[in-house]
Amino acid sequence: MTLGSHLQEFHGLPAFAFPYAGDTPADTSAFPSPESVAWCVAVESYDSKEEWEDAFARFLEAVDTRQVRALIVGAWSEVYENGPDEVIKALVAARDRLPALRGLFLGDIVMEEAEISWITQGEVTPLLEAFPDLEEFGVRGGSELVFPAVRHERLRSLTVETGGLPVEVVRGIAGSDLPALVELDLWLGTSEYGGDADVADLEPFFAGTRLPSLTHLALRNSEIQDAICTALASAPVVARLEVLDVSMGVLTDDGATALLTGQPLTHLKKLDLHHNYLSEELRTRLLETLEPAGVEVDADPDDADSDEEDDGTVWRFVAVGE
Repeated sequence: MTLGSHLQEFHGLPAFAFPYAGDTPADTSAFPSPESVAWCVAVESYDSKEEWEDAFARFLEAVDTRQVRALIVGAWSEVYENGPDEVIKALVAARDRLPALRGLFLGDIVMEEAEISWITQGEVTPLLEAFPDLEEFGVRGGSELVFPAVRHERLRSLTVETGGLPVEVVRGIAGSDLPALVELDLWLGTSEYGGDADVADLEPFFAGTRLPSLTHLALRNSEIQDAICTALASAPVVARLEVLDVSMGVLTDDGATALLTGQPLTHLKKLDLHHNYLSEELRTRLLETLEPAGVEVDADPDDADSDEEDDGTVWRFVAVGE
């Protein structure tokens, strides 16, 4: 699976694309009210008529940004080669012009612009430092991504979408103090694309001590999904979760059995395992065990892909890799 569609909504608001260079209407009164949409500012990923920072400068002049609640950063120029350093600098410089900003997504870039594992990222935590009232932050792309440990008092949702999440990023997030964080969504990916974290690196998430408000945990899109589920079977954080998401990865009967035979899961509102390699027998067992208790279970295999070589070796794949 690849990411072929831009975000349709973010931070509970419909996405609205700010026009490219030359397309901005002289009369901007037809724009939606600033607080009613998640504004997406982007340029062509190659051969753009302007740099992202120039498009953002037009946005600042055309929209009353004092009321903007959510902002989506789309493609910047030459995303295969250039990280968003200048993008981040422009956002930080404009922080006083965005006092109502509560949602920020960096890198709404789809396959036609750059495959997820080819998006060059950078150090993104200056955005959290510049916007202390931010409640939702998302980033797409793991190549050269840097996320040292931070403290943020108000962040409620953190999403990092990658085909391979570097271990130093995992450790940085795990070492962060995020007392208000309710939702954590990490796409761990594969070692082929830089996802080199192991289960031991995820231990702080299993313990949940730095995330006292966490109720929605997604550790997904991983080639070590079985090992993650085995650890979650006895992880202290599970007892206070409402949603547990281990979808999109290489989940087999081994990992799902560990979950079912571990601590109770009947308190969950939802267990998401879609895109999996489960047998029909175990899929049925999951549904029959948890759905009568009121747990919404998504165990759809979702066209999970695998290859078998002549020697019998079976290769299974995460939902989003390259």
